[in-house]
Amino acid sequence: MHNHNIESNSKKLFLSIALTGLIFIAEFGGGLWTGSLALLSDSAHVFMDVFALLLSYLAIRAAKLPSNDRHTYGYHRMQVLAALANGATLLFISFEILKEAINRFQHPEPIVAGPMLLIAVIGLIVNVIVALVLRDHDHKDLNTRAAFLHVLGDALASVGVIGAGIAIYFTGLLWIDPLMSVLISVLILVSSGRLLKETVHILAEGIPDGMTASGVAETMKSISGVAEVHDLHIWTVSPSFVALSAHVILEDQTLRQSENIMTELKQRLDSEYEIEHTTIQFECSNCGQG
Repeated sequence: MHNHNIESNSKKLFLSIALTGLIFIAEFGGGLWTGSLALLSDSAHVFMDVFALLLSYLAIRAAKLPSNDRHTYGYHRMQVLAALANGATLLFISFEILKEAINRFQHPEPIVAGPMLLIAVIGLIVNVIVALVLRDHDHKDLNTRAAFLHVLGDALASVGVIGAGIAIYFTGLLWIDPLMSVLISVLILVSSGRLLKETVHILAEGIPDGMTASGVAETMKSISGVAEVHDLHIWTVSPSFVALSAHVILEDQTLRQSENIMTELKQRLDSEYEIEHTTIQFECSNCGQG
């Protein structure tokens, strides 16, 4: 990721942390006041989002640190590790909400629907503002994208709480509150599952989505002078940093033009697959001839 994108995303995240913190204070206090589990569930989700946003912010700042003797790729993986922590905490909180919702089905508690509705509306407005701040993020930045999904989930949860508040206000049916909590927990579970799947794929040195090793090899072999490609490895250091290493066998009598072939290989890999970090070793089956 380029430095100006990192700086832009970090500023957006910092503003989002402040606004999301205000939502948490309002919803947690309001949940205690009104007795609404849906509101308390959403405040728990928001609290984890504050934590997640803070981790994302720190990880993005760490990614700007230069490489050194002990970390030759720099600290790009800090973004992935932070995203993994975000997904794990969201997974945990979704099960906690589900457990409490089941308890509320069995033992309903009275709810003050009017203030619950007002606080949820305020939370929705602030969530929409934060979502707009994060909307134009760099889609390769896993952390900012995860933060955007967190906030979008919060906004949808706020809509659900508003709906529950209206229904309880007019019907007095208390089971609507834990039902909405269950729906919120499922929403969190789905989003955290997707995030965990992607981060584990990166940490397992997986190839980026939309790319196959065989396809990349065919692209490399389509360049004039390249006879074969073997020992090809492609892995994701971070969503914005893909690395490749390969052995390339050149056709006979082409070593003198190897510099031009290397230049074209790097250009094609960058333009077609956005692979900027390449390590390519040339080989020739008849290097001693000619």
